[in-house]
Amino acid sequence: MRHTPTPSFVTEIPLRVDSAAARTLGVRFDCARMVYNACLGEALRRLDLMRQSKVYQRARALPKQSKEQQKARAAAFTAADVAHGFREYDLHAWAARFTHSWLGPHLDANTIQTLASRAFRATAQHAFGKRGKPRFKGPHQLDSLEGKSNKQGLRWVADRLVWKDLQVPGIIDRRDPVIAHGLRSRVKYVRLVRRKLNGVPRYYAQLVCEGVPYRKPANCVGDGVIGCDPGPRVFTFTGAGWAVRVDLTNKADQRAIRQLQRAVDRRRRANNPANYLPDGRIKPGRHAWKISARQKRAERQRAEIQRKAAATRTTRHGRLVNKLLRRGNVIQVERNSYKSFQRNFGRSVGHAAPGGFVRLLERKAASAGAQVHRLPTTLRLSQVCHGCGEINKKVLSLRVHQCACGVGPVQRDIYSAFLAQCATAIEGLDGPEWHLDAARAAIVWAGMELCLSAASGLLAVEEFTASQPANVSSPGEARLLAQASGIERVADAGAPPGREAPDAVRQRKRDGEPGKAQRPVPGTPRA
Repeated sequence: MRHTPTPSFVTEIPLRVDSAAARTLGVRFDCARMVYNACLGEALRRLDLMRQSKVYQRARALPKQSKEQQKARAAAFTAADVAHGFREYDLHAWAARFTHSWLGPHLDANTIQTLASRAFRATAQHAFGKRGKPRFKGPHQLDSLEGKSNKQGLRWVADRLVWKDLQVPGIIDRRDPVIAHGLRSRVKYVRLVRRKLNGVPRYYAQLVCEGVPYRKPANCVGDGVIGCDPGPRVFTFTGAGWAVRVDLTNKADQRAIRQLQRAVDRRRRANNPANYLPDGRIKPGRHAWKISARQKRAERQRAEIQRKAAATRTTRHGRLVNKLLRRGNVIQVERNSYKSFQRNFGRSVGHAAPGGFVRLLERKAASAGAQVHRLPTTLRLSQVCHGCGEINKKVLSLRVHQCACGVGPVQRDIYSAFLAQCATAIEGLDGPEWHLDAARAAIVWAGMELCLSAASGLLAVEEFTASQPANVSSPGEARLLAQASGIERVADAGAPPGREAPDAVRQRKRDGEPGKAQRPVPGTPRA
């Protein structure tokens, strides 16, 4: 009988690894990489044979208009999978040979099966056209292993990781309520992760526990509807009496990475002048590259800064999600294609990770009992006007919405988030059908017009999360708190339009030279 899935969460615990254990883990990770590459090669071979077979070609030629035809087509594809052994458990049976080889003393059967499942899933995604062809792992490129249960193989026993004859104690802070909650929960299985910190490998045990994650008392869920307009780098949010545009990137990390990238490129060109054309391009064909010690050091520094930037980005996303959930329990996000963002705004998407932020928002909202709705693009939130209902297609360079009916001027992203906040759903036969509630939008617009017109500047995540507490009782109180903390950046319903810039000028005149912002003292937090 198939088991019922239960909710899960991850508790990460660093491991105290000595030199002998580090050598053993390094050998086992390399053995796991070899098993993964072998399984991936076998899966790709079976996929190619299946695609060349007549059974598969006949299945592709079947019609798929009606549901009966779709079922018959799916059954034909399943028969092709069975005929060529392109199934997950077939790959498990093929990988069982490694337990009787020289790899057997290093890896257990459960770990080998999870590696086979990992290779099969990557190949299946490629077969369905969802991802590109999976690549083989080079040395030190496989950095995670996991078991199937906490009964054998990779296990967490008491306060340590147990794997065959290896026992690695964990570094546990008993005073941390998050760690204590994870240790009290039942462990489903364990994942072993390897990361490089300043070029030195560090190991962590990720306990996949049963239940819901620990929620801190400060992260309570608010009440209200929040509209969100996602972008490649900037996300815009509007709520009951407030609006803000948040920049998800970190400028300091980008500058440091860019400087190290230029340093690595200069040293690569200096070490290999024969591999470049006179115009600076790399010569076509294969080349032998010489890597100096300084280039290796710069590459290690760049990898460390990129690792820190990724960890900082994850932390910023989590703080922003917690802030939003404290302000509302229903978040309505306009649906966007983040793959299209990657094609058109690749650098900004790489620094901000908007798709990862939306996934984190959905996961945390589901865990906290809140709701996240993805609105269809058919609403045309960036083109429609709620006052007259007219739809005007705007060019991307036009960042202000102003209609002849009197709505506006207001920043385009702010207005789209406001319309997303006013969208409602009607239950239909094929699910909820979303539409823009123009009457509700007109009522809300009357009380928020000044607020929306004033919110045009960008805020960093740290500035927004520290702007005001979640238990502000009124917009007037929010404005007093914002003014007490410095320049007001989060617009509320009590703020007049165009007030932000004069306040900034007065603050600069009060603090230092007129027209220039005073340089902050190192170590002091920004307002």
